[in-house]
Amino acid sequence: MSASESLAAGGPERAIHREPLQAQPAREQVARTALSVALYMHDLSGGGVERQSLILANELRAQGVDVTLVLHQVRGPLLANLPPDMHVVDLKSQRTLQDIPRLAAFLRRARPDILLANLDHNNIAALLAKALAMSRTRVIICQHNPISPAFTVFESWTYKFIPLAYRLLSVLASRAVAVSSGVAAELRELAGIPSRKVFTIHNPVVGPDFQERSQRHVEHPWFDQPDHPVFITAGRMVPQKDHETLIRGFALHRQRCDSRLIILGAGPLQDELEALCRELGVTDAVGFLGYQPDALPFFRRADAFVLSSQCEGFGNVLVEAMACGTPIIAADCYHGPAEILGDGRYGLLVPTRDPAALALAMDQIPTLRTRFPSETLRARADEFSYAVCAARYRALFKTLIDEQAVAA
Repeated sequence: MSASESLAAGGPERAIHREPLQAQPAREQVARTALSVALYMHDLSGGGVERQSLILANELRAQGVDVTLVLHQVRGPLLANLPPDMHVVDLKSQRTLQDIPRLAAFLRRARPDILLANLDHNNIAALLAKALAMSRTRVIICQHNPISPAFTVFESWTYKFIPLAYRLLSVLASRAVAVSSGVAAELRELAGIPSRKVFTIHNPVVGPDFQERSQRHVEHPWFDQPDHPVFITAGRMVPQKDHETLIRGFALHRQRCDSRLIILGAGPLQDELEALCRELGVTDAVGFLGYQPDALPFFRRADAFVLSSQCEGFGNVLVEAMACGTPIIAADCYHGPAEILGDGRYGLLVPTRDPAALALAMDQIPTLRTRFPSETLRARADEFSYAVCAARYRALFKTLIDEQAVAA
């Protein structure tokens, strides 16, 4: 079962191995020869970061790395995807602030070679825990989202202080991984992390089962109407994703072509967006299909994928659409789309928040598959595979271990 499928499965959490924080398991009393990596994150909810972290954990384990998941709380639908023998530490915290002393206790006891932290507040907690523990564990923070003011306007007020916190604590970070070059630039320029410490490693998106999943059967009457092109998008209905620009651009395009638009996802703005469709007279041509446990078959059957976001940390859905062989139209937002699409070599890029420009790009639907052949898109998507991502992390881990050996 894939990570996205487990989200739909629901049901009770299965029993897993939870290590009590103060326990001293036998596995840590034995001299360790394998590289040991602890992956620290909030929980196992169904977000992209959680899925990618679990993918990375499994890939590293397959390569002989001793992996421990350290969680703020052991909860979430992705528990169903944990291997039975995955070692999990439950910090059992109510707030991220409480993670700091508990994570420090783990570092003192388990002494992993590497602590890989994910997401802004967890990254800060990991660095503070290292200081509190006076640990020799190398801490790598991974930044999945932009940290610029233009992004943090969409988030809670605490995100505004992330760059300052990184600047103050960067001496404790052995490396900082960014999921795109744009995010890496922000870590250097806004957070003041030295360039030698900042690395870009793209998200793991394409796995061994990807093509099998994408070929699964999916039905929708619009896919059986060859005279009516079908555009598709996927993402939470929140301001950052800017579905409003997409719908306005689609309405302009509809004046020239009898196309359809499928929107996958849910969120707080859905009622507003449905009202906008009624206002623009495109209700019958826009389908709100909600969250889908596996969107890949929808991507494969669509004529083009459209991303209208105002900002992205990376843009996994673009890679997924490419791997399905589906042409892409994307807003040239920071950060990710231009990098993924090779500055336009693998898809159309349009200005953000510009319905007219988006409509003109959608007008090119008859020629998109000729301009961007499926085999070319799939080959590009292979550069974002599970194996490639894990290999880059392994190389980074080796560099840190070698550096410590030289220093010793």
